[in-house]
Amino acid sequence: MNIIFMGTPEFAVPSLEILLKNGYHISAVITAPDKPGGRQGIQQSAVKLFALEHDLPVLQPAKLKDPEFLETLRSLKADLQVVVAFRMLPEVVWDMPPKGTMNLHGSLLPKYRGAAPINWAVINGEKETGVTTFLLQHEIDTGDLLFQEKTAIGENETAGEVYERLMHIGAELVLASVRAIEKGEVVLKPQENTEASHAPKIHTETCRIDFNQSSYDVHNFIRGLSPFPGAWTMLGDKTLKILRSEVDKEGNTSKSPGEFVKEGNKTLKVSTKDGYLKVIELQLQGKRRMTAAEFINGRHI
Repeated sequence: MNIIFMGTPEFAVPSLEILLKNGYHISAVITAPDKPGGRQGIQQSAVKLFALEHDLPVLQPAKLKDPEFLETLRSLKADLQVVVAFRMLPEVVWDMPPKGTMNLHGSLLPKYRGAAPINWAVINGEKETGVTTFLLQHEIDTGDLLFQEKTAIGENETAGEVYERLMHIGAELVLASVRAIEKGEVVLKPQENTEASHAPKIHTETCRIDFNQSSYDVHNFIRGLSPFPGAWTMLGDKTLKILRSEVDKEGNTSKSPGEFVKEGNKTLKVSTKDGYLKVIELQLQGKRRMTAAEFINGRHI
């Protein structure tokens, strides 16, 4: 099959790589335009860098409805488009290939439709999550399902760790889905909209920690935002990100929620509505990421 691949971040790279390794013809890679920044004055997407290393044609349209881009897309005559962590496509794009446009999503759809499914699954304390392949339709993340693969979420796992695992599980699922489409062995399953939940984009201002919640809820919030963008609180006039924590199961606290408590030279706790949370890793504004012990030894608590 003649495939066009669309994606931008690191999450999409293994999916592109596995298609290449299995002999599929990628006629073009479509990714986000370059941004200012980086050592050379521009910041290129992870997908673009991989594509250039493998001599794949790269398209970076600023607007997906641009007539020139659409004409180029039509001229490639793709049988199938594969989308992994790109952006919302207009119908004129996703409806172009005869076999449709397939998307990989980082949740067990219809749960966690939206921009940040992995983060919200961890924030909400889910015990499992997974990846889904589906065919694009009008409403975002609502298309008929192809395949799903589940994975457990550990009690102290961060969103970053789940992301790393799903990135590779997702690549295998993309390959299985493309093979099934190629052979005409697809059995599509409509999504149950009554079971849908949403995973909206996360903004820095919504990442402030509310210590008036339970220890488990605060812990889930912290690990669901780690390593990026990071759950934060204020220490004096500086932002303090807590990047890794554990629930202290020893009992209640008489401290007010949000009070930090030092125990010896290694342990740092913060009080919540119903107990303590052990701070494992943190980062003070302007400083590097460090362990609680490094933080304690470097300043007066």
